[in-house]
Amino acid sequence: METKSGKDFASPKLSLKIPQHDSLGLAVYNCGCEHCQPGYSWGPAIRDHYLFHYILNGKGVFCDGKTEYSLQKGDGFLIVPSQTVSYRADENDPWSYCWVGFNGADADRLVSLTGVSKEEPIFHFDQDDRFAHLLTEIVDRSGPRPCDEARMTAALFEFLAEMMEQFGSNVSVHKSGYEYVKKSIQFIDHNYSRGIDIDDIAGFAGISRSHLYRLFMQHISMPPNEYLTRYRINKAATLLRCHNLSVGEAAFSTGFSDQLYFSRVFKKIKGVPPSRYLRELKEKESGAVSLGKEETK
Repeated sequence: METKSGKDFASPKLSLKIPQHDSLGLAVYNCGCEHCQPGYSWGPAIRDHYLFHYILNGKGVFCDGKTEYSLQKGDGFLIVPSQTVSYRADENDPWSYCWVGFNGADADRLVSLTGVSKEEPIFHFDQDDRFAHLLTEIVDRSGPRPCDEARMTAALFEFLAEMMEQFGSNVSVHKSGYEYVKKSIQFIDHNYSRGIDIDDIAGFAGISRSHLYRLFMQHISMPPNEYLTRYRINKAATLLRCHNLSVGEAAFSTGFSDQLYFSRVFKKIKGVPPSRYLRELKEKESGAVSLGKEETK
């Protein structure tokens, strides 16, 4: 199988890992396709993100820690974060599969709408090749640019939408407080560049600070102040990477009034100070340009 961009799935394995996840709502962590060797296995181990596999050919076994499932072409399985699982290819007819790994603040809710879960991790679809196409489309849209990340995420949404269409329930989602989290996230998205704080977010959502804290921890495993800070830093990193802003301009554009404080927080989250982050970006761009010139000689 070959994608539109020429990525060849006839090779034993095509695997793409996305090292940076600036989108807190939903982000692709990894994706690919693999023709497994006989008896190839993974685990028992855990993942820190959601992972869907869809089997193109062959056979194998998936174990969720309680039940062992014998699977074949047209079957798929879900791995959820922090779940101990294992899977292995058949010795005589090893499977080939495509996969996508992802996570983010919206991941729990979206997966809950697909009809597949930790308790019921298996699905089956063999009417046509639409799931294979949707998963390979995510790989096909991969690339280093922010627009590539957006296109990969869009393709992931298409895959999840088809899962919802085929296997999801039409029953409305149980209101467990996520609507307040979603409303808060939308407020942050529209106002992060201003000097907003947790009181402003809680006030907009119409709940107390303590209630807001509990809901954020319940649904995205992160307190609201940390979410706000990480959101701002990720936005600042995008501005540095894509808009040629100085460190001070990126800080003030994302709601930080103190550049020194911004630099400390940036380093804590990204691992390097923003000045070094910016310098490394320029060095990479310079190296890519130099390489391009060499290739044209």
